Amino acid sequence: MIGILLAAGYSRRFGNSDKLLQALPDGRLIALASAQNLIEAMPTSIAVVRAENTQLAELLLTTGFNVVACEEDKQEMADSLSTAIRFSFNFEAAKEGFVIALADMPYIQSATISTVAKQLTNSTNQSIVIPTYKDQRGHPVGFAAKHRSDLEKLHGDEGARSIIKRYPDEVCMLPCEDAGILADIDTQADIKR
Repeated sequence: MIGILLAAGYSRRFGNSDKLLQALPDGRLIALASAQNLIEAMPTSIAVVRAENTQLAELLLTTGFNVVACEEDKQEMADSLSTAIRFSFNFEAAKEGFVIALADMPYIQSATISTVAKQLTNSTNQSIVIPTYKDQRGHPVGFAAKHRSDLEKLHGDEGARSIIKRYPDEVCMLPCEDAGILADIDTQADIKR
């Protein structure tokens, strides 16, 4: 199983500064907190960044991530995800599947990420795992390797929702007690949670 951290967005709602490089109340940078939580649970992980964001790329490399840059004209969520899936061919762990996390969600517990991966590995008939908190869907989402081709073909801003809709009988809603699966940072106010 391989972890994927999507970190190539533009953060337009956040303002002029790169939100992923902003500090949380505990002093950690948003992207670093998200990355540390993912790599603790998924030791083989890939991060997708914008080519020009060398500061973020270097930070993620020092955290142990394999970093790949998204092409300049392909930086919507689905485009960066398909870039990561193609890059994952380089790693044996990708043969088991993918746990896809967002770099602007630093409050997800690494134990929750591990639980998503374990559920995906242990299930015989459910190839997509979505964590829920109080009946609300969250992240990260796990996909079995059988979805590789569909994930590779994604483009635009929809992300993997189209795949989830296409295989409703294979989706496992995994209840958890981690409110962090719903807490993304879109604005300056979101940092102060």
